[in-house]
Amino acid sequence: MPAAAPPLPAPLMAAVRKHWGFTALRPLQEQAIRAALAGRDSLVVMPTGGGKSLCYQAPALVRDGLAVIVSPLIALMKDQVDGLARIGVPAVRLDSTLTPAERTSTFTQIRQGQVKLVFTSPERLVNTDVYQTLRDAGAHTVAVDEAHCVSHWGHDFRPEYRQLARLREFFPGAAVHGYTATATEHVRRDIAQQLGLRSPELLVGSFDRPNLTFRVLPRIDLMDQVRSVIERHPGDAGIVYCLRRKDVDDMAAALKTAGYRALPYHAGMTPEARKQAQEAFTSEEADIIVATVAFGMGIDRSNVRYVVHAAMPKTIEHYQQESGRAGRDGLPSECVLFHSGADFLTLKAIIEKSAEEAQAAPEYVAASVRQLDEMARYCRGATCRHRALVQYFGQRYECENCGACDVCLGDTTDVPDAQTVAKKILSCVARVKESFGAAHVIEVLRGSKSEAIRSRGHDQLTTHGLLKDVPKADLRDWVYQLIGQGVLVQAGDEYPVLKLNAASWAVMKGERAVRLIQLARREKRAKGAAPSSGGAPQLVALPPGADGELFEQLRYLRRKEASGAGVKPEMVFSDNVLAEMARARPTTEDALRRISGVGDYRLQQFGATFLEAIAFHCRRKGLETNVPPPRTFTAPVKAASSAAPSAKKQLAFKLFRGGASVAAVAEKVELTPATVNEYLAEFIAAEKPASIFGWVPEDVCERVAAAADIHGTGRLKPVFLELNGEVSYDHIRIVFAFLTTQQG
Repeated sequence: MPAAAPPLPAPLMAAVRKHWGFTALRPLQEQAIRAALAGRDSLVVMPTGGGKSLCYQAPALVRDGLAVIVSPLIALMKDQVDGLARIGVPAVRLDSTLTPAERTSTFTQIRQGQVKLVFTSPERLVNTDVYQTLRDAGAHTVAVDEAHCVSHWGHDFRPEYRQLARLREFFPGAAVHGYTATATEHVRRDIAQQLGLRSPELLVGSFDRPNLTFRVLPRIDLMDQVRSVIERHPGDAGIVYCLRRKDVDDMAAALKTAGYRALPYHAGMTPEARKQAQEAFTSEEADIIVATVAFGMGIDRSNVRYVVHAAMPKTIEHYQQESGRAGRDGLPSECVLFHSGADFLTLKAIIEKSAEEAQAAPEYVAASVRQLDEMARYCRGATCRHRALVQYFGQRYECENCGACDVCLGDTTDVPDAQTVAKKILSCVARVKESFGAAHVIEVLRGSKSEAIRSRGHDQLTTHGLLKDVPKADLRDWVYQLIGQGVLVQAGDEYPVLKLNAASWAVMKGERAVRLIQLARREKRAKGAAPSSGGAPQLVALPPGADGELFEQLRYLRRKEASGAGVKPEMVFSDNVLAEMARARPTTEDALRRISGVGDYRLQQFGATFLEAIAFHCRRKGLETNVPPPRTFTAPVKAASSAAPSAKKQLAFKLFRGGASVAAVAEKVELTPATVNEYLAEFIAAEKPASIFGWVPEDVCERVAAAADIHGTGRLKPVFLELNGEVSYDHIRIVFAFLTTQQG
């Protein structure tokens, strides 16, 4: 068993508690912070909302010298520095918006060692002598935020980031860290190479976002479909992404006319207009931003409840990043993508035109089109959306039914006689000798008499016209669904053709089953009918026992306090902190301090106002106050009045008392390990052993306990996902049982 890692330095955890209000770190955060403290290079891939910034901010507070943070946007730098200043962390920024007096003051603070974190842009860092000042001031760390921007193969490549290859030259003794929310294995390798990382600690979190519900629907009546999503989240924040600037302006105008607080955002607007729109959104003066993909990087609003894509994104990486702006606070949120077959052609034309203007290499264009094709497959896929996204990034997805996407929620319908349809498609691929692409195979199946079909004699094939009554769009969907299920292969880059494999022949022989689905109704709704895009009204999910009226009052109070203090609501308290306030209903400083996310500075500045509001509401409604956390895990122990334990269970308990392992007990009592693990959870709950390290390694116990601090012990799955699927459900269940014994 590997030795448990030593606890993090007490001063660091004290700083985290004081400034950010957290009593525990997420496992991946802890590993990233250990790398930073050890001065070791690292590449950290952590999903949006996973707490990347804390990984480089917290270590800087307990080290001599300073940490340099490279950020792609001035607005993002300003948000982070303002937020850190608000909670008492000494940080500054170096960018073009500083006045000469501000610049002089900032350099003085840096030279005199008055700051711990310096935020700057890649251009300023490598194209000016700024690096000399930072190096002389003892820069021990260079953290590159949004590190995917450095990679040609990343979804948001920025040429200026390529200059960061000189970091080693400028800061030879410093550790270099790359942080990003979205990067495939190929992109991760490129980031490490471009930044010159030396034997980096590679930390990749789970790409799954279990609090997000994904839906993909054909675009029929876009305005009505978008409104139906908004109406499921009344008064909540949302982002609507459009493909073109004109689409943004039209959609924003239509939503404003319909009475929504919506604003546009795109690169064609003046910088001042864009700034006003972003600030209105983050300050909760506007509920909806309609934008091109230019909006969103580093957006400082964690309570976005829905993200709508009015057209298909260019890559799955883009989609993961943009949809990931929903629900950063961990609360349930929704992501809806409306697409049509025209999206692929439009985006392909944009890619080719941009590549021609930039004189890009042919392989770059081919790779971009391949990524676009993968995005199109996702839109037409018949598999769980969570599974498809996680597997794209090279990770396994264990859950059979996510319960949080259109496919798993039953928003789709099965195609009648899918097995026969699949056989016809696969047979056609065989008849054309696996030498043609999807478009040609579809034309044969639909009975086309085009010159391309007749000249090859394909109008004489037995499969010609076998599916002549099926719309082309449906057939295309089904072809890609078969590819997604691994029973059909698309091979080749520039002109991909369909190929068969062993699974294809198994389907045709009736030895393997397939499923084909209809993703949504394709007919238009009747005029005047209620808009529909699937799903029921979906409000913010509050924890059990929370008072919804109090939650809304606290949200209103937050806006008021933020306006009075001249800060964004996010800098007061997040939605999940307010939700826990509505459940625990604290009326003392000690009770409020126990809520994760309430640090000393927020407590001092806003605590009294919120405590007063909570106390008044509870008096008025006669509600209990200072409610302790729920004891949510109940071990499967039978009541005393139930039948006596079986002989096998009694023997298992006896063996557990002697320290026997699960495997040894399973062999002795002749039961499956799964049953024995259930017995072990009962044994722990009933007899409360002082330690469970004999059954679960100590380091695993620590990881599960840290994850339970974040997600609670009510459900196994959130902790399983938090730990990247690296800890079994059996071990999590056993640790939960032990944690329950420690509560009383």
